Amino acid sequence: MSDREAVIVGVAEAELVEGRLPPGGTVLSDQAAVAAAALAEGGLTLADVDGLCTAASWGVPGPGVMPTLALAEYLGLAPRWFDSTNVGGSSFEVHVGHAARAIEAGDCEVVLIVYASRQRSQRSRTLAGRAGVLNLQFESPYGLPSPVGAYALAAQRHMHQYGTTSEQLAEIAVAARAWARLNPAATRREPLSVADVLASPWVCEPLHVLDCCLVTDGAGAVVMTSAAHARTLGAPAVFVRGFGEAETHLSIAAMPDLTVTPAATSARRALDVAGLSLDDVDVAEIYDSFTITVLLTLESIGFCGPGEGGAFVSRGRIAPGGAMPMNTNGGGLSFAHPGMYGIFLLVEAVRQLRGSAGERQVDGARVALVNGTGGVLSSTGTCLLCAA
Repeated sequence: MSDREAVIVGVAEAELVEGRLPPGGTVLSDQAAVAAAALAEGGLTLADVDGLCTAASWGVPGPGVMPTLALAEYLGLAPRWFDSTNVGGSSFEVHVGHAARAIEAGDCEVVLIVYASRQRSQRSRTLAGRAGVLNLQFESPYGLPSPVGAYALAAQRHMHQYGTTSEQLAEIAVAARAWARLNPAATRREPLSVADVLASPWVCEPLHVLDCCLVTDGAGAVVMTSAAHARTLGAPAVFVRGFGEAETHLSIAAMPDLTVTPAATSARRALDVAGLSLDDVDVAEIYDSFTITVLLTLESIGFCGPGEGGAFVSRGRIAPGGAMPMNTNGGGLSFAHPGMYGIFLLVEAVRQLRGSAGERQVDGARVALVNGTGGVLSSTGTCLLCAA
């Protein structure tokens, strides 16, 4: 263990009311609030921050153009290291990996990773997709709803190739809701059954409304530093033991294989760096923009073989009490999903490893695998986090 090893010492998320942040704020004030809370948890203040990471949801005007500049100015920071990498929902896992390397190299000492979105309050989420230019000129103009249409194509392919069923996809949503029912902060906590998922309207066949993530506001923050600095703070540290990143395409038409995500590469790299195997993982936090995202990610990482995902997630395996605890706060399907969800995977993993997750706590959780997905199954960032 090196004194320069990167650790997480603080996390925070904003409280939502019916999926919304309090009126009157902005994404900058929301980020400031969760940043202050995460820093306080680690025994730090804004004056200690010399590294900054953020990314803005696509299409956000103003701060979304140069988000680290806007946020640093708002917070009164002049960071000596910063990262505004934006590869969609996996951005924050990528930020953790990049920050870990910067801390280990001595480029900075305290890194703040933060995100906020008011997409529900501002009613800014649409199915219109991005402008049909450059890479997307062969999709958007022809009416493919974005991003759900791309995920529906992947789901349809998996069903055709392996016989996966809508009932099996529904099991993922049901398990997420079961975890959400143990989380007072979750947006949706009412009971949910496979029949309920299948009875919900189609959004883009074969995906129903309840196969799709929520549309909410949200804000979250993660604070990282070196192991040596964490000891002086007395803060409970969670170690970043492994990290990998990968991307394969932007438009779904260019995805090399609709049933294999870049997690096949990023997870292998993260496990190798950490010197761990999947058998060591006690809890998994897997990006769940859609139910099919989870199934493809589990297969790509290697928790099960190609085509085995449907059976793997069935019979409560990933639900409370199951053999593989996953998405323990309720995930994007039931907890919240403010455009880019990856930072909340990290927040929940840290709480599980600290033993502070309340009623949903996984007994003996020591190793967490966190996998973010961005774009249309386009990018992934995988982190292996370990309890002190």
